[in-house]
Amino acid sequence: MKKSRWLLFTLILVCLALVLPISVSAAVTSNETGTHGGYNYEFWKDTGGSGSMTLNSGGTFSAEWSNVGNILFRKGKKFDETQSHQQIGNMSIDFGANYQPNGNSYLTVYGWTVDPLVEFYIVESWGNWRPPGATAKGTINVDGGTYDIYETTRTNQPSIRGTQTFQQYWSVRRSKRTSGTISVSEHFKKWESLGMEMGNMYEVALTVEGYQSSGSADVYRNNLTIGGSSGGGGNDGGGSGGDGGSGNATVVQAESMSKSGQYTGNISSPFNGVALYANNDSVKYTQYFSSGTHSFSLRGASNNSNMARVDLRIGGQYKGTFYYGGSYPAVYTIDNVSHGTGNQEIELIVTSDDGNWDAFVDYLEIN
Repeated sequence: MKKSRWLLFTLILVCLALVLPISVSAAVTSNETGTHGGYNYEFWKDTGGSGSMTLNSGGTFSAEWSNVGNILFRKGKKFDETQSHQQIGNMSIDFGANYQPNGNSYLTVYGWTVDPLVEFYIVESWGNWRPPGATAKGTINVDGGTYDIYETTRTNQPSIRGTQTFQQYWSVRRSKRTSGTISVSEHFKKWESLGMEMGNMYEVALTVEGYQSSGSADVYRNNLTIGGSSGGGGNDGGGSGGDGGSGNATVVQAESMSKSGQYTGNISSPFNGVALYANNDSVKYTQYFSSGTHSFSLRGASNNSNMARVDLRIGGQYKGTFYYGGSYPAVYTIDNVSHGTGNQEIELIVTSDDGNWDAFVDYLEIN
């Protein structure tokens, strides 16, 4: 009787093992894209060597590679190529990784824009070689560190649009780290302020790249946040803000400012911002300054090919003019502006409208 019960119990266990699903993370070993855990993922490798990517929960994954030419493992978000980063909203990534490269490799935020076609990197750590081996064209201080900014050209190379010639944008942290917060949108804004055009978004992803190397990585935290306020110590909003005196940029969206004038109104194209249609149309807000000299960068555009002009007033005094010679969004900077300290009213106003253009304003950045 006891033996019969034991056999019956064993048979039940065997049947359960056959019918119940077993949760196993499958390894990806050849070029593949898809969705997993609410994130888009991609495994891409050129010829030579081997690699394996294990898809874990949410944005997390692990990767191994050996003797590769070039390989990328990534999890993030792909977009429909119809919106700029401003229209999509603020982007940041909270990440953590056990990163063990042997040779050339990057632990990076990676992605593409289209129109123009741009491949971009925000590099947090690397292997034997710090990319990209070019001359820096600027810096950004954000997320507790300094990043050098580079622009390079890839000629007739593989891209998301086949073989193309395209620009690469880089922000490379001066000191390596493998965990923390990456204020992705702050890098986009800084690149644009340096004349590095960003197109509509195709992808943003936390990525491990290997180049002529071997290695492994366990990305145990990868949380992409879209929306909310900008990070990195900036002030993203209207009302009384502070410049902080820390060297971090203050960024204020035009649509959060107070509107004045007969025709001033919000717009959703070519970005989420404000249109100034006639003389004395303006936006304004109050900014606190602990020091009396700053640079002011305004992202904007004309509604056509005619030159649009937006004046900067601080405390009621004219400080300079921002110029936009076309309908493609651009950043115009007025450097080393002297102004009062304490609370000051900042106003962006049209005063020279001749009826041939309208001015669109996106955000004001103060450094």
